[in-house]
Amino acid sequence: MEEAEDTEAKVGKTLSQTIADQLAEEIVMNRLPPGTRLDEQSIAQRFGVSRSPVRDALRQLATTRLVAHQPRRGFSVAKVESNDLDGLFEASGELEALCARMCALRAGPTERRRLEYVHEQATEAIARQDAKAYAQYNEEFHALIYAGCRNRILEEMAMGLRQRLAPFRARGFFVVDNRLQRSHVEHGELIQAILAQDGEGAARAMHKHAANSAMNVLQHFGPGSGMPALTRAA
Repeated sequence: MEEAEDTEAKVGKTLSQTIADQLAEEIVMNRLPPGTRLDEQSIAQRFGVSRSPVRDALRQLATTRLVAHQPRRGFSVAKVESNDLDGLFEASGELEALCARMCALRAGPTERRRLEYVHEQATEAIARQDAKAYAQYNEEFHALIYAGCRNRILEEMAMGLRQRLAPFRARGFFVVDNRLQRSHVEHGELIQAILAQDGEGAARAMHKHAANSAMNVLQHFGPGSGMPALTRAA
């Protein structure tokens, strides 16, 4: 009985994540503009599921602030505040730089080799022009750096911010010409610093990488972009 419940929970989590990812993409690409009501029953019918995973997906999106929730009024697409997005990218970059510095000083031989391996696999993905595979290796690469800092609190905080920014990064990451290749070069600089146990060098490399990634995303919001314009909080 417990095994069945565990399996059902895992399936439900996967399903809700799939729904959340699809809705997030539609929101970021402005196919669901700000103010659009997100009716649980309609979304459930669209995906052919019960309302439970839809509700979980909407709650998850509410934590990213892509979706707003009001009692008795349900969920709706939120406006993207420029100040919030700037702040998220800034906080994420600072945390990632700290994780990179600590990873360079604390990661063991196995963790360093794993980072090298993932970087090598990403190189092969670029050679195949497989952007989807590269994106997966990119996520693993960053997760390994967070884990390599050997501080669970920092790891969880860095991962949490990265997940909040994932909908924006998924759309903007490969938009600019050669961003995939330039990202990989930046990863190479980061790897060199980590393998050399150069904490400050790793932090600088991660700062540069995070700033370039943020710029790549932020420049694709606004008039004429086909994506929702960012609004400034008063």
